[in-house]
Amino acid sequence: MHRPRKVTWGRVATIAVVVVCVGYAPIAITEIWPYSQRGAPAFGEWLLSRAVSPRYVADALATRIGPYGHSLAALIVHTVLGGALMLLGPVQLLSAVRRRVRLHRAVGAVFAVTVYVSMAGAAVYLVRTAPGDAFSGAAFWIVLATLLVGTVMSVTYGIAAAIGKLPDLHQRWMLLCYGFLMSAPLLRLEWGVLPSLMPGLSMADINRVAIMHLGSVVAFGALLASRGLDKRRTVAGVVGTWAPTPVLAMAHLAGAGAVAWIVWCYLGWGAEGQRMLAGYLVPYAVVYGVMAVRQRRAGREGRSWAREEWRLHLTGLCLAPVFSVAAGLAFERFMGLDRQTALTAGVTIGCGMLAFAATTAVSLRVLYGRELVKRERAAAAAARGTRQIAGTV
Repeated sequence: MHRPRKVTWGRVATIAVVVVCVGYAPIAITEIWPYSQRGAPAFGEWLLSRAVSPRYVADALATRIGPYGHSLAALIVHTVLGGALMLLGPVQLLSAVRRRVRLHRAVGAVFAVTVYVSMAGAAVYLVRTAPGDAFSGAAFWIVLATLLVGTVMSVTYGIAAAIGKLPDLHQRWMLLCYGFLMSAPLLRLEWGVLPSLMPGLSMADINRVAIMHLGSVVAFGALLASRGLDKRRTVAGVVGTWAPTPVLAMAHLAGAGAVAWIVWCYLGWGAEGQRMLAGYLVPYAVVYGVMAVRQRRAGREGRSWAREEWRLHLTGLCLAPVFSVAAGLAFERFMGLDRQTALTAGVTIGCGMLAFAATTAVSLRVLYGRELVKRERAAAAAARGTRQIAGTV
């Protein structure tokens, strides 16, 4: 008799991601069709109308006819190829796990080209759409622009890591890239689920709550996937930490001050501010708790590499509110946004931006370690050569 396989969280998460991606692909592909041809199928609208109400969907989409009409061709390219990326992503993940190298490389090349072309379509839409005309306002426009840049840069760094024969870094950047792409289906899920928790709100209101935490959720998911696939206890040349206790303590203090400022601001903006604050703080606290526990556990178990990666990301998470406050002040001053919109824009991109920065720090940590190993080997070879010369004299 065959013993049943043990079901792990990693396996469950992989299956869930594949199901969400495959299920969302036809929704993404058909999302813009009704704006170019009346009566065209739109599976997303059909599902959302039945999950919430037809009025909920109709009121939201009625405001999109003008902005989408200016960039229909670009949006169709973006959404159709976005649906293709939802299918290519699971193939890439499974081929990497099963070590199907040729398939992984071939699909990877198609994936990268598709990302660039799809994001080019999104860029055309953003350039032609004023921030205030974006769905639910300027904060969402800033979120979309940031996701676009983060996705393109992540896939570019992933390609560079693959060319440089750095599979561990390639894996991290591609997972972060796909995490940013996963923000699209996860946002649609929140459009359908949050109305049951917050009845009576429009889709635009729901969208404002959802984007408060979406960046932290997708970046955290990419980190969990990276750590789940990386079983190494140590990495050659990586000794000590770039986030010692004093640095981590200062990051905590700065982050606590910024969070206090964010809380004070949102509590002064009534019921809407309180909803948005809850949408930010609850997921942030969960992500912080998991990171803090994981880095401490890795230290106790002697897994120095896991501890270092968790600490770098924990430092980034602590500094995310500081970045959010600074970005909010910049948006208010240089984009002419009101304080609530400006701070919301800063909060929505803070965790994603600092996760990107932390992944960069992890990459530099690995590259620095490799350089140290090369120098040590060169010094050892030179010492051996010197001893051999001395022995022949």
